[in-house]
Amino acid sequence: MAGLIPQSFIDNLLDRVDIVELVDSRVKLKRSGKNYSACCPFHEEKTPSFTVSPDKQFYYCFGCGASGNALGFVMDYERLSFPEAVEQLARLTSQEVPREVQTEAQAKREEEKRSIYSLLQKADEFYQQQLRQHPSKHMAVNYLKGRGLDGKTAKDYGIGFAPPGWDNLLKALAHTDEDKHLLIEGGMLIYQEQDKRVYDRFRHRIMFPIRDTRGRVIGFGGRVLGNDKPKYLNSPETPVFHKGQELYGLYEARLAYRDLPRLLVVEGYMDVVSLAQFGIRYGVATLGTACGEEHLNRAFKYTSEVVFCFDGDQAGRTAAKRALEASISSMSDGRRVKFLFLPEGEDPDTLVRQIGAEKFERMIELAVPFEDYLFDAAAEGLDIRTMEGRASFSRRAAPLLERLPKGVFRELMFENLATRTGLSRKLLQELGTENPEPLVTAAAEPQPVAQSQAAPLPVKAAAPRRLPETDTPTDNWQPTPDWLDEAPLPEAPPPGYGEHYDSHQHHRPRQQQLAPRTPGKYLMPPVRKAIALLLTYPDLAKEEGADLDMQDSDDRDEQLLSRLLKLVRERPHYQLPHIIGYWRASYGAEEAEYLAAIAGHDLLVAANALTQPRPDKAPKADYDTQTAFRDALAGLARQWETKKNHLSLEKLKQADFNQLTREERERLGREILARKTPPPA
Repeated sequence: MAGLIPQSFIDNLLDRVDIVELVDSRVKLKRSGKNYSACCPFHEEKTPSFTVSPDKQFYYCFGCGASGNALGFVMDYERLSFPEAVEQLARLTSQEVPREVQTEAQAKREEEKRSIYSLLQKADEFYQQQLRQHPSKHMAVNYLKGRGLDGKTAKDYGIGFAPPGWDNLLKALAHTDEDKHLLIEGGMLIYQEQDKRVYDRFRHRIMFPIRDTRGRVIGFGGRVLGNDKPKYLNSPETPVFHKGQELYGLYEARLAYRDLPRLLVVEGYMDVVSLAQFGIRYGVATLGTACGEEHLNRAFKYTSEVVFCFDGDQAGRTAAKRALEASISSMSDGRRVKFLFLPEGEDPDTLVRQIGAEKFERMIELAVPFEDYLFDAAAEGLDIRTMEGRASFSRRAAPLLERLPKGVFRELMFENLATRTGLSRKLLQELGTENPEPLVTAAAEPQPVAQSQAAPLPVKAAAPRRLPETDTPTDNWQPTPDWLDEAPLPEAPPPGYGEHYDSHQHHRPRQQQLAPRTPGKYLMPPVRKAIALLLTYPDLAKEEGADLDMQDSDDRDEQLLSRLLKLVRERPHYQLPHIIGYWRASYGAEEAEYLAAIAGHDLLVAANALTQPRPDKAPKADYDTQTAFRDALAGLARQWETKKNHLSLEKLKQADFNQLTREERERLGREILARKTPPPA
């Protein structure tokens, strides 16, 4: 159904649904004081750490950090999109979900995305058809058979073939200029500005469709069959594809298991597909980028264990150290990360064929745990039997442990380090505040390779092995005798190729892509403290100074606080579940989870503990939320004024002095004199 769901309906829905009843119908809850508790449904644990608050209509897990309102729980537990979760809750309350009229710009963006999804699905069908019917399909078939892949697995993963030539997909799908525009936006066609030519991005390649968690095709990866460069090519960033967030094979892994035992992160598409052929269907691969926090956050939504698989050579160990550093901030209680190093010269594809699935899975189970590899990496090159070695080891390891999320695992890691070094816990925590040495030095970083189409995937694939001409492929492939061996293709079409295409006539500016944000550590600075208090006590928005506007700030939390203050002043009836629901609808799941994490971590752990009655605490000793909030806002206001003054002065310094007004010259002069005047004795 077209149109957005009105925010007022979502607010009303959250008011009608009791989160305790909702969660209890899926996870058996037990009364625990004024709240309810259970073992968390989102990670494995033996001691309950999952809490549901009937007062706040909010859930939080102290183990894995899962948090949110009723909508968020349904989305995560049932693996539904936001609109689907709203529909399900509406059915529980016997309501029909209304839709509101979108603005013209919003409607165009949504329509463009839907059209791109549709064309990418057609491209997927086109490539699979070419693998069955194109006259030159033998080259693709022979390559896949040479790699030992069977037809059933190829079909399960939708593997296809982009034939040689510049305009196969263009002719098949781009029937209008609008189609061309959408295929360019979706990364399937390349527009050459100089000659105004359009041609296929993927040519002469084995094609691997990349799907999101809903099963929609969002991009492709292609392995070249000829001598074209690069060997591995991914779709570029598009309105529907962001490779820093996606994992190839995650959709197929979720289809294969109701409860994923783990995710095995490998390097390439063929590793994922070959492992699946041997029954190991939980392999995933990053898309030409190192595995980062966004990838891990996505992975841990579906499993509690992630195993990284690398070659045993120096390049593999360097990549493992990068993965280790990326994993640190994700290591909440209940999560497991391991590192599997293969024999040098082997990859998962070749090794599983040699030793079989059972022995390969045994290797996965015996992979190096996160804690052992972290200490091993920190001790590399040191003799920790000596005092000097232990001192250097402590200075390397302590800052890494300081970055771990607060919890039992973090405490145990510090205790482990204290045992290894003989130093006190207090001293190690002081060392943790120092700047850490990077595990991967700049010299170990790979040099970027310029590519005209896209950066290649860091996949180590075997060269294609051609079958003898007398060998007859299996019936799965239905080959024909017409096999074409194309010469290497040039980087761009020859002059005069194809039709002229004016991109400006059909181009709509793409939305600016925001850089991925790294969640900060919840150390309760003033801005985070103000957010946590405001989420707990929305009435604080009426306090003096709560009209602070920092929307122009470049700090994420300052922008968030400004938006939150504005929202709660405009909608004074809002409580925490309404705020989280509004945030998810307005700013997306990532921003809502960020807000919920602040509410859950800082609010439930700190504020609730302070307000618990104790025999040794007089009533007047309760936490003064109004004073704390006013103090936090006052401190922020001073910081914001200082920051604005600094920016203003920097602009004045860079301006032409002769063009400044008298007041601006005097202000600049006072600032310069203030810096030169020595402080009073």
